[in-house]
This record gives sequence, structure tokens and C-alpha cells, in this order.
Amino acid sequence: MTLPILDAVPRGAGADEAYEGFVTWALERGLSLYPAQDEAVIEIVSGSNVILSTPTGTGKSLVAIAAHAVALAHGGRSYYTAPIKALVSEKFFALVDIFGAERVGMVTGDSSVNPDAPIICCTAEILANMALRQGAEAQVDQVVMDEFHYYGDPERGWAWQVPLLLLPRAQFILMSATLGDVTAIADDLGRRTGRPVARVTGVERPVPLHFSYARTPIHETVEDLLQSNQSPVYIVHFSQAAAMERAQALSSIKVVSREQRDQIAEAIGGFRFTTAFGKMLSRYVRAGIGVHHAGMLPRYRRLVETLAQRGLLRVICGTDTLGVGINVPIRTVLLTALTKYDGQRMRQLSAREFHQVAGRAGRAGYDTAGTVVVMAPEHEIENTAAVAKAGDDPKKLKKVVRKKAPQGFVNWGEASFERLVDAEPEPLVPQMQLTAAMLINVIARGGDVFANVRSLVYDNHEPRARQYELARRALAIFRTLVVAQVVTSDRGEVRLTVDLQPNFALNQPLSPFALAAIGLLDPEVELRHGAVASADSAASSAGTGHYALDVVSVIEATLDDPRPVLSQQQFFARGEAVAAMKRDGIEYDQRMELLEEVTYPKPLDELLAQSFEVFASSQPWIRDFELSPKSVVRDMFERAFSFAELIQHYQLARSEGLVLRYLSDAYRAIRQTVPTDAQTPELLDIVAWLGELVRQVDSSLVDEWEALINPAELVDPSAPVVPPAPPSVLTNRRAFLVLVRNEMFRRVQLAALQKDDELVTLDPEASWPDALDAYFDEHDEMLTGGAARNPRLVTIDETDASTEGIWRVEQTIDDPEGNHDWRIRGQVDLAASEEEGTAIVRITEVVRL
Repeated sequence: MTLPILDAVPRGAGADEAYEGFVTWALERGLSLYPAQDEAVIEIVSGSNVILSTPTGTGKSLVAIAAHAVALAHGGRSYYTAPIKALVSEKFFALVDIFGAERVGMVTGDSSVNPDAPIICCTAEILANMALRQGAEAQVDQVVMDEFHYYGDPERGWAWQVPLLLLPRAQFILMSATLGDVTAIADDLGRRTGRPVARVTGVERPVPLHFSYARTPIHETVEDLLQSNQSPVYIVHFSQAAAMERAQALSSIKVVSREQRDQIAEAIGGFRFTTAFGKMLSRYVRAGIGVHHAGMLPRYRRLVETLAQRGLLRVICGTDTLGVGINVPIRTVLLTALTKYDGQRMRQLSAREFHQVAGRAGRAGYDTAGTVVVMAPEHEIENTAAVAKAGDDPKKLKKVVRKKAPQGFVNWGEASFERLVDAEPEPLVPQMQLTAAMLINVIARGGDVFANVRSLVYDNHEPRARQYELARRALAIFRTLVVAQVVTSDRGEVRLTVDLQPNFALNQPLSPFALAAIGLLDPEVELRHGAVASADSAASSAGTGHYALDVVSVIEATLDDPRPVLSQQQFFARGEAVAAMKRDGIEYDQRMELLEEVTYPKPLDELLAQSFEVFASSQPWIRDFELSPKSVVRDMFERAFSFAELIQHYQLARSEGLVLRYLSDAYRAIRQTVPTDAQTPELLDIVAWLGELVRQVDSSLVDEWEALINPAELVDPSAPVVPPAPPSVLTNRRAFLVLVRNEMFRRVQLAALQKDDELVTLDPEASWPDALDAYFDEHDEMLTGGAARNPRLVTIDETDASTEGIWRVEQTIDDPEGNHDWRIRGQVDLAASEEEGTAIVRITEVVRL
């Protein structure tokens, strides 16, 4: 039995005892400290701040464990911060395994586990807001900042700078593979904390890298690397589409042997590849080719990572975002270019970006060296091939017509490559910001508010000109807060007039506005509207008359935009608008002008904009955040889409992961934000449906979150080799009933639009064309409003569930006269539903009573 870390580094241990105890603990686990690790641990036990800037693969995580152990031994409180929630969560589970669940907590903004524990894992913004709110009195004795190069991120860098400014009692361990010159940061940190600052940098990699520049076509380059035993190869692209195209191209060559294919198939086992992208991925990974990018479903990324860790994938095609801190063991990094589009322009990679990606090569404990290959530009590769074909014949060489770079090409070449190999990462540039939420947190701290704000504005890492800008910004915000009566200033004493919630600016920042906006909606409207279809009653209240869906729209307006979805929604909306305008005979120039006004759906846009202005007049900090009405969850529910249908309809196969993350965030936000007294049965149905939809697509997102809010049920998410299939869709009865009703209402919507062909495709035995002809002989239209999709219009007979494995279901059609004498009848196949993870409904007849 190995020595527990708390026995190795006991409470009250001195520097020597703590050092020797930790080294012994590591050795018992087969971990012999590298010189850089050893130096860093010695400095930590001695009480110094440490800036650990060593290459990927040099064991920075082990140094962080030593830091937490030393803080515990001194009875202190230690914080681990990282830029993304996924890494925070991963580190939380790892530290629980080492230190025990009772000693480790996590706060990410949308979940809080054991927040009073002596070791806290959190995003950088959490700690920054705590520092603003509590200042030097914050109970923070040690801070381990992972991926510290985010200090230079234009949008989020402030959160890495603020703790350095405001937590003078803390010991800091700043870690990253690509920091560059940190002299200014180190000198300032030493001045503020009164501790020495040890810089452990310039360390040689335990697995050295060999760099080369390739002028051969990429498929030849990959085959050479495979034949010379340089796999696994990570092929780096700068778009998700390019990564997919490369995987497709490579699937035509033999990457793995038959025996290796069998090993992959055995490891995959019964894994469910349920989406269109998943079916492509299944084909690739069985051929030994992985795909890895941010747009994938988490379970697909985890599968690729697991197979890679087991050495079963010889090639992985991905983007330059390899996953911050995620372990994808590879031997060779092959960069397809040295330029990228950064959202504004095409440009060459910075030295930091190049080394961040290149540093992934070389597996500690497996490889004696790592390989980094950079492809030459395509025109240079073709020119090299043409010259080689001409051989030594001067006449042929003279006739070679060299291709030029394409127009607009941002040039790079072997000189660029050599410069990047030798270049140190650029110095980090400070990115301090000041928002109303930050200023309110400082004011809430109390004490000499003016001095505290002045210190934050003028005693930071920014150049003087930038500090003056921050001062002007602070003054403008302060005036706004006074006008709004959020802050009072009496004889130099500044104080808040409102009580802030404990997690102010830590959770969904627009949640307080969402609560106020939900209060404007009338839950009775939907019931009255559904009962008697009274347009007047709906119009007399805020909203559209669909209360549950309006609540969903309020929550969606507070979430970050899923840009690929909104872009496609706008594209489809404009396509439909153009078709309609052509039918109406509108001329081209006018069509183009009108088209500029067509955008993606924005339910309650006007109501939310007006409410936001009213809310902001009394709580102006809310203007730091942007309200963004949109309809993704609502669109899915109204169209009765499954996840696969949403992806297919809007052509979002490369963005499945982003779409699911958004749906998961929406599910959590609705559950967390909507108060109990505002939750109608219809809204609870939608919540159950959304949670089950997310779980059936990829249970990891919901299950991990629910495990975190129920820490007694904690399970290490990395334990299974391959993520198991989600629980049966029949288990959550409420959600399954919604899926069944949605399938029935999908038919109503198609019937209302008289889309006979689509209905026949869905239900070839239901005689839809004859039924619709008969219905529309009687009625001018088929209603699809709130009343039409009322659950009371669907009846389900479960009598034959045990004997025949079916439910019998009947949907009443809502006609304009209110006769309700037309029915859609069908059967729910329970076994097929369980297999597919959704409701499988087959319509048998459409009849008039």
C-alpha cells in the first residue's frame, strides 16, 4: 500500500520534512523528479513564489500537487485556477483522488462543490472576483495558476492579473510552457508579496524535439512518418473543415494493420455513434485515424483521447486547439501551415502559438525524441516537384514554370519556420479591464473605497497611458452607479445601497435580469389561451401567449451565442425570405435591401430590450453584459426536432459539440434560474425533455454536472475506457412523454403546411394525402398555436406495453371551429425507442370521428 500524501507531508511539517516527504511519496508512485521539478518544489517549501515556465511534458502538474500538499501542511487554503471549466473539473477529480473528497472543492460559476474545502479548483474569473470583493483579507494562502499565458488574452487577461495585484499574503505558483520574458511580472510580484520569486525557466525537455521542413506532398510526408515509426502523428490544421478533409483523404491509405483494426474494434465495443459526424468518425477511428477539435461532441473527443492514450490511433487530424491541458499523447506534430485566421485577419503564427502546438510532440516515458514537421506552402511543394522532375537537364530546368503564391496569400517559408523554432515566446502583454461589476465588488469590500479603486487603476501592470484610460472609465462607471442610486457618496464615504448576492458576478451574470423578466410573464395566459384560444387574453399580457416557451426565450437571451447555429438560422431565414419576395414580384434591388433586415429568430426581442433598459436604470452594472435574444432550444421544441434533425436541418455536423454545449448550458440555466413558483407543468415538461435530449446525445455533460451538485455520488469520469451508453430513454417517463407528443405534433405541423410528400415518407401506411384532402374540404386551416400542442389533446394507452411492446397514441387536431373531431392515431415502438434513444412513432391512420 502506497503512502498517503497527507502522511508523507504531515500537518506542521517544516521545509525539509515537507520536501523529503513529497519526494518519497512521488518515488513510491514511480515518479522520479526532473531537475526543474525538484528545484520548483524546493522553492515552494521554502515559501518563495515560483514562475514555472518549462516545456510540455516536464511535469508541471506534479509541482502543483506538491504546492497543495505544502499549503495543507501549513494549515493554509490553496486555490488552483485554469482558463476553462473542463480543465478545472478534470483537475478537481484528480486532486480528490490524491487528497480525499473532503479536502477538495470546486467553484466554476454554474456548480459549487464543497466550497469551504482547503483546496479549491476554480476558473480564473472566480478567484479574480473574490480578490476584488475581499482584497488582502481574502482567505487565500496559495494560488496555483495553470496556463498562465492567458494573462495576455485580450478578453480574459484581467482575471490573471487581478489576483497578483490584490492578494499580497498569497504564495503564487504561475505555470505555463510558453511564458517568454516575465521579468516585469516577477519583480512586481516580489514587491507586492514580500516573497522571493524563483524563475524556473529555460529547462531542456526530457524528450527533445527534432524539427524539419517538408517540401513533399502531405500524403507522402505522412506515409514516410508512419513507415519510419514516427507515429502517433498529430496533423495540425487551422480549420475544422480542413481536419475532416484530411481524415477523409487519409482513409484511402493503409494506416493500421488488420490486427490493429481488430484491437480498435474491440476497444470501441458497443460505443454509440449516433450522429452523422459520429458515423464518419466511426469509419475513421476503425482505420486508425482520429479527429479532434472543439466542435466535436465531448464523448467523441474523449473516445479519440482514450484510443490515442492506448496507442491505437496512428494519425490524428485536428486543429491547433489541442485542448488546454488535455492529454493526447503523440510522437510527431505535423503543421500544415504557419498562418491562421484569428477572427479578424490571416497572419503568421506567433512564437507562443507555434511552441504551444509543437510542444505536444514527444511522449515522456515512451519516446526518446519528439518530431515536429512543418509543411511548405502548396505552391512551393509543387515547384519542388517540378524541379525534381526536370532532374539535372539544364534545358528542362529552364522550362520549369514556377507557380506563384495565390493572391492574398500570407507568405511563409523555411525562413519563417527557422525563425519560429529559435524564437522565445513573446513577452506577455497585460490586459487589464474595468467593468461596473468589478467596481461594485471593490466598493462592496468597504474601507477606503477611493484608495482601493485608485490602487487598482494606477498600481497595476499597465503602461501609464492605459492607466489614465482606466481612471476615466472608473469615473464614468462611478457616476452611472450614483445616478442609478446603487452607490451613495456622502462626505467622501462611498457605499452600496443594495445587498449583493454572495456569488455576484460569478454565476450567470444576467440571471437577476432573467428573474425580473420572467416576472413580467403571466403563467395563466398559456392556460387560458390553451383552454379557449383567446387571442385577446394573450395580447393583454407580455409575451407571445406561450408562457413556458417564453420563459425558455428569456433564459436563452442571457446565454452566450452559439454562432454557427445563428449563422445558419439567418441563412435559412434569408433563403425563405428571398423565395417569398420572388413570389410577390419584388425587384432584385429591393429584395437585397429588404434582406438586410432578415436575421435569425429573436423571440420577445422588443419586450426584452425594453425590460433590459428599465432594469439597467437601477442596476447599471448589467450593461457590462450583452443581452442576446435567440431561439435554439425554442426552435427545436416548436419544430419537434431531435438533436440529429437539428444538426441535419441546419447543416451543423462540424459544430455538434458546440450545439450540445449550448443546449446543456440552457438546461442548467433554466433549472438554476427559474424560481419554483414560476415553473408550470408545461415548463417542467420542456426541462425534462431538454435534459433527456442532452443525456441521450452525450450523457457526460449532464451526468458530470449532476454528479458535481451531488458530491456523495462522485465518480471519476476518466474511469471507463469507453463512455457507456446513456440510460434507457424510457427511464425518464416525463421526458419520454414529451418526445412522444413532439413526434405527434410534428405530423400536425407538416399537415398544416400540407406537406404530403414528407408525411408519406414518415408514415407510408397512413394515407395522408386522402386524409388531408378530406380535412381541408371541411376546414380552411389546421391550427398549430399554443392550444394545438396542449398536452390534453394527446391521449396515450399503455395497455399493450407488456404484451406487444407498444403504446397506442392519439393526437386531436385543433380545427378553427373547435370541433376537435379529427384524430391522428399511431403506435410507439418501445423497443425501437430504447435502441434509438428517442421516441419511435408510427402513424397508422388519420380519421374523422
